[in-house]
Parts: sequence; structure tokens; C-alpha cells
Amino acid sequence: QVQLVESGGGLVQPGGSLRLSCVASGFTFSWYGMGWYRQAPGKERELVATITPAAGSTNYADSVKGRFTISRDNAKNTVHLQMNSLKPEDTAVYYCNARRSTSSYWGQGTQVTVSS
Repeated sequence: QVQLVESGGGLVQPGGSLRLSCVASGFTFSWYGMGWYRQAPGKERELVATITPAAGSTNYADSVKGRFTISRDNAKNTVHLQMNSLKPEDTAVYYCNARRSTSSYWGQGTQVTVSS
């Protein structure tokens, strides 16, 4: 069955860095666009970053441009989100997403907390 398993979340001080990873299984990873979304308490889930199947193109929310970098390794069925210069407003549960046509899969999420 399809699985997306996120890891790498945790507690970090403002200005710090974290690297999230998402390992996929149960589908042909290289056919799917991948993305990271986040949901803060009391807010709707929002797009953070996406990457095309061949990693030829990326897209970022304005709030994370220049600080976050999405990448993928199709040989390892893995997508990463490198997060630098973290701010308290980046605190949220971060979700991995796989999308192709009408198919969309979600992971369970990993908590990121930015606090001093």
C-alpha cells in the first residue's frame, strides 16, 4: 500500500535549521510531483514547496523563499525539505504530499516547533 513517512521534525531555536525527509513506497515515485505542506494550530493547511517529478522545477510559498529548499532523490524514493533561518511562525505540522493527475497521497506529518 501507499506510504509516505516523514521524519526530521523537532524543536529548534529561532534562526536554526532542520531537514525534513519523506520516504515513499507503494507507488512509482518518479512519476509523481512531490510537495511539502504545513498546518499551524487554528489555520488551514498551506503549500510550502513543490518539486516536479524529474526535479526540473520547484515552487515555494513567498513566506519561505530564500530560506527553504526542496529536493528529491528518485533512486531512494525520498524528498527533503531543508529549512534554514527558521522563525516562530514556521511552527506547524509539516506534511509530505505526492500528486499525479487525480491521485494525491499524504503522510501523517511531522511536528516542527520554533521557539526559544
